[in-house]
Amino acid sequence: MRSPLLSLALLASALTLGGCDMLGIESATVVAEKRTAEGKALGAACRHAGRAIEDCYTLNKKSDKAAMYTGWREMDDYMRENKLEPVIPVVPRDPPKPKPKPPAEGEEGDAHGAAADGHAASEDKAADKAPDKSADKSTVKSAGKAAH
Repeated sequence: MRSPLLSLALLASALTLGGCDMLGIESATVVAEKRTAEGKALGAACRHAGRAIEDCYTLNKKSDKAAMYTGWREMDDYMRENKLEPVIPVVPRDPPKPKPKPPAEGEEGDAHGAAADGHAASEDKAADKAPDKSADKSTVKSAGKAAH
């Protein structure tokens, strides 16, 4: 009687564990293999584009450096054997985004900083409008002189 119950339990556990791959749960080895493959691909692409390995490291900070070097080196060997020239990228890179400035020493919490920012913004708007008015007046004056 215990034998059918035991075999049923084993069958249920085998089906449950086998379903993990179907759910999209990846094991640590699969994640490591993907990370290595991605690093090799990035390194190879950098070499094919004629970039130095240091530039490749800088552009892809989150990638595995050892894998990136391996890919760069393999592509370098391949390009030398087949006498291939690097392909210079045509699409320009996006400029780096500026980092937000840390608050100055005199500024305190968010509430005070927000009030100061609002005040500064209104001064900037007033400063922006002032040159426009003076430019309009000078245009009017020069037009008036030309008419006389």
